[in-house]
Amino acid sequence: MSSDAPVPPTPLSHRVPDLGALELLLAVARHGSLGRAAKDLGITQPAASSRIRSMERQLGVALLDRSPRGSRLTGAGALVTDWARRVVEAAEAFDAGAQALRDRRDSRLRVAASMTIAEYLLPGWLIALRTDRPDTAVSLHVGNSADVARRLVTGEADLGFVEGLSIPEGLDGTVIAHDRLVVVVAPAHPWARRRTPLLPDELAATPLILREHGSGTRQVLDAALAVHGGLAQPLLELSSTTAVKGAAESGAGPCVLSELALGEELSARRLVKIPVAGVRLRRQLRAVWPAGHRPTGPARDLLSRTGRSGVPGAP
Repeated sequence: MSSDAPVPPTPLSHRVPDLGALELLLAVARHGSLGRAAKDLGITQPAASSRIRSMERQLGVALLDRSPRGSRLTGAGALVTDWARRVVEAAEAFDAGAQALRDRRDSRLRVAASMTIAEYLLPGWLIALRTDRPDTAVSLHVGNSADVARRLVTGEADLGFVEGLSIPEGLDGTVIAHDRLVVVVAPAHPWARRRTPLLPDELAATPLILREHGSGTRQVLDAALAVHGGLAQPLLELSSTTAVKGAAESGAGPCVLSELALGEELSARRLVKIPVAGVRLRRQLRAVWPAGHRPTGPARDLLSRTGRSGVPGAP
C-alpha cells in the first residue's frame, strides 16, 4: 500500500566535520604544509594539527601523510578534500545570499509613530541613526497609536512608537520614556486665574478640546477619568496636536495634551498650565514591533538610539 506522506529527512551523521575543519583541510591541500595552512587561517600549528587528527578520528580514515618535508594528502584525503571543496563553496554561496538579504533589509526602514513621539522625540533619534547608517532610506508614517499598531500588524511598518496605556494586541514592545498629560487654557480663560487645583470630577464634567479616539492621549485621559463619571461630550474633537493647541490658544476652551508638546506655548505664555489634583495623568511611551519578531538591522539600531534596546542578542 503506497502513501503520499513525505519521508522525513535523515539527520546528518555525527561523522560530518564542521566547516572550519573542512576549510583547514582545503588550506593544507593548497599549501602542502600544515604549518602554512595554519598561518593562512590565523591559528597555531598545534591547533591545526589537533583539528586534523580530530577530523581523522571522526571520519575513521587517515587524511594526511606527515613528513619533515610537509603534509601530503592520502588517497582518502584527496577524495574528502574534493567533497570538502563542494561543501565550502555551497556554504560561501549560502553566506553571500544571506548577506544579500541583510543588505536588502538594511537598505530601508519603515517607521510608524504617534504624533507626540514623531514631532518631539523621533527627529533626534533619526539624525543619530543617519550618522551610522547613511545608506538606509527611512520612511516615516505619523498617525495615532491605533494606526501605528495596525501598520505593524499588517506588515506596513518595521518599527513603531505609541503612547497608549499598554502594548497593543499582536505586538511586543518596551518602554522608552515617560510623559505626562497637562491641562492648559488660554491666558484669558477663567481657569487661568484660579488659585486651587482642578478636581477630577470638575475636569470630567467640562467639555474639552480633545484628540480623536484611537490616540494615546485620549486613551490615557479616558482611563484616568472613567472612575469620575467619564469625559463630558467634547467641545471639539481634532485629529492633530497642532490643531488642538491652536483651538485652545484661540480661547475655544481647555485641552489636555502631552507636556512634551507644550514647551514653546507654555514658555511664551500663549497657554497656561492648570494643576489637577487627585488624578494620575502620567503615561509610558513605547517602541513596538510585531510579536515574535525582534527588531534587527536598522530597526534595532534606531531602537538603541532611544536608550532602550529591549532586544538583547538580535543581529
